[in-house]
Amino acid sequence: MKISEIFYSIQGEGTLVGVPSVFVRTSGCNLRCTWCDTPYTSWKPEGDDWPLDRILKTVESFHAGHVVVTGGEPMIAPQISELTHELRRRALHITIETAGTVTAPVACDLMSISPKLKNSTPFEREAGRWAQQHDRLRWQPTVLKELITTYPYQLKFVISDPQDLTEVENMREVLGAARSHILLMPEGTNAETIRQRGLWLAEICKEHGFRFSPRLHVDLWGDKRGV
Repeated sequence: MKISEIFYSIQGEGTLVGVPSVFVRTSGCNLRCTWCDTPYTSWKPEGDDWPLDRILKTVESFHAGHVVVTGGEPMIAPQISELTHELRRRALHITIETAGTVTAPVACDLMSISPKLKNSTPFEREAGRWAQQHDRLRWQPTVLKELITTYPYQLKFVISDPQDLTEVENMREVLGAARSHILLMPEGTNAETIRQRGLWLAEICKEHGFRFSPRLHVDLWGDKRGV
């Protein structure tokens, strides 16, 4: 499995924000978000091939109760099923961070799904074929319905403009997802941008009954790897 990094930090997003967790970041993605905050796993995938036993020993070395398998897109990683079931054997709480475009028979306690809105599609003149592939793959309602009916889940949406809410509402209706499972998160790679967008996004959450998700790791450490 191609691994970009494994590190111990706190969960910065979603319903488990603040929980100390080991992050296993796979490298490789089938999407190319224009605002991707981990381009070293998508636009220019970096990493080394790790055998499962090395991954598991590294995770165990931190003596944590929660592990987050993220990417890139971990659901396309070879041996993702084997990895998650081995983590389950070690009695770890498993969160999988995915865009919800593909599925696999994984062990998972929280399927953290981030469907990509139109605001994620790169300009074709900059991304070429990736723009077309991204726009074709980013919204897979059949896959999403399977994930949310199979696993405990949260739906996280990255919001860069108030008008994004129309798309969120349309997706929610198609999926039949409860508002209590939907989190809105301001797009940004620095604390000030997130704060400014968070002010109006918090009001939207209050008005429409969605949860607000901070990006605590950015507030604490900025746009850095390994945090």
